[in-house]
Amino acid sequence: MKNIAILGSTGSIGRSCLEVIANFPELFRVAYLPTNNNVDLLCQQVKEFQPQGVGVLDESAAGVARTMLNGSVPVFSGESGFLDLVSREDVDLVVSSLVGFAGLKPTMKALETGKTVALANKEVLVVAGELIMSLVREENRTLLPIDSEHSAILQCIAGERTESIARLILTASGGPFLKTEKAALDNVTVGDALQHPNWKMGNKITIDSATLMNKGLEVVEAHWLFDLPPEKIEVVIHPQSIVHSMVEFVDGSVKAQLGVPDMKIPIQYALTYPDRVPSRYERLDFSRLCELTFFKPDLNKFACLGLAYEALNTGGTAPAALNAANEVAVDSFLRNRIKFSLIPTLIERALATHRPILRPTLEDIIRTDRETRALVTGWC
Repeated sequence: MKNIAILGSTGSIGRSCLEVIANFPELFRVAYLPTNNNVDLLCQQVKEFQPQGVGVLDESAAGVARTMLNGSVPVFSGESGFLDLVSREDVDLVVSSLVGFAGLKPTMKALETGKTVALANKEVLVVAGELIMSLVREENRTLLPIDSEHSAILQCIAGERTESIARLILTASGGPFLKTEKAALDNVTVGDALQHPNWKMGNKITIDSATLMNKGLEVVEAHWLFDLPPEKIEVVIHPQSIVHSMVEFVDGSVKAQLGVPDMKIPIQYALTYPDRVPSRYERLDFSRLCELTFFKPDLNKFACLGLAYEALNTGGTAPAALNAANEVAVDSFLRNRIKFSLIPTLIERALATHRPILRPTLEDIIRTDRETRALVTGWC
């Protein structure tokens, strides 16, 4: 029986994770349910899963949660509460699915205290990949990807040697604007950008998918997870979202992992790793697959992908600046403060302004995040 804490239990990944856990009560137990501020849904989850405690990152929302829960479970509040929660002895596995930079410290703390981490928060490795992976290697910790692309790669390289890998090929749906002319991106609305053709996700990751920044962040994440240089990590557009990623080996062979676009499948794989257990999720019907297409992304239209490669090649704190600028720009777009087409412009300007520190400490990364956010907020 694995005792699980879900950082971001009320988000899209958190909700899917709870669905998986509910299917296997003999394998998993919900120990703690930390969230940012969605107290209403959190209280519903407490009633259904009866955890040992909950966490609420937003201090004012934590007060509301205490009132609503009326002492039925302890409420851990703020950043310090989250760090305490993931350190507890009755936690075996932490699902890290908080959105953005907020997931960094709790994820590091979970690893430091010996927890297995199933990572859905790609920004953690984007901003602090060197620190995180050094911790994983030196302390012999277990870090498992939940992203469908990285889960696919993990499955494809099982039993293979790193030196036999020629390249990783990440697939991208292309988002809602795959066939939209670049000039028309000036006029897209928030509603337009949130209409992802294949996946149901939270607002921030859906906008990232629309700009292809999501895929850029995944390139950085793959670099750290699989210890391969940027030139060995490629992105192809695959509109059907059936092939989740591929690995080419030095002999020319290619392995691909296929499945319906359902995040519960990679979540279950991470929770049961290295085993597989039967599930009732939808299966692929190959007789109904009319076509599987692949082509190169348009870096002129989707400049965010190229900016991610640029930040990765620069190294140091550059990816942290990239991520901070993107988070502010996306939030500003969602609040109707800037046009969609300005998101890559602001990120490019932030990278041009930033002076990277090549071997950063955690404090360097936190300062880069704070300063970049302030700078881009001012521009917005």
